[in-house]
Amino acid sequence: MAKVEPFEEFTERYEEWFEKNRYAYLSELNAVKKLIPEGKGVEIGVGSGRFAVPLNIKYGVEPSLKMAKISKKKGIFVIRAVAEYLPFKNNSFDFCLFVTTICFVDDIDKSIKEAYRILRKEGKIVIGFIDKNSPLGVFYEKIKEKSPFYRYATFYSTEELTQILSQKGFGNFRYLQTVFKKLDDIKSVEPVKEGYGEGSFIVISAEKL
Repeated sequence: MAKVEPFEEFTERYEEWFEKNRYAYLSELNAVKKLIPEGKGVEIGVGSGRFAVPLNIKYGVEPSLKMAKISKKKGIFVIRAVAEYLPFKNNSFDFCLFVTTICFVDDIDKSIKEAYRILRKEGKIVIGFIDKNSPLGVFYEKIKEKSPFYRYATFYSTEELTQILSQKGFGNFRYLQTVFKKLDDIKSVEPVKEGYGEGSFIVISAEKL
């Protein structure tokens, strides 16, 4: 539960990040939006609903009570649970979304397996994350011991996540990238480009085969 505690204790600080880094957030939102399919979706680690609400995702899973309460007030149906044990039946959703959540799960293999289980055939998993090999990923790794949030994070590269997803039965990958500057230098919404290797924020879409 150590990874949940910072989100309980520093909820306001978490929310302040989105205000301070508004253009980085909007850039990330744009990138995720481009890979969200139609249909019934759920966000795993929905937090305060910063992505689910504008993406019109009605269902969320969130272990932090404080975060869950914020999302519920915004109209999301939130269940308190963790990614490794999703409280849904098999083949329940057309897509599931993880945004900056995958680095906080205790067991990534279990989490991806569970996502696979709750998805319908040809359903999509969409993962937005900071690539550990990107400038921002390297910076976060360097300061992680000083951060109440990233102290508990395990960062992944795009290649590592692709390999894990492939091993768990996902295919037909697509990649988008954004956030090309340091956070303090972002003064407007950043472009979204295909592929990965330049931007710090990557979105992977993969299909349940």
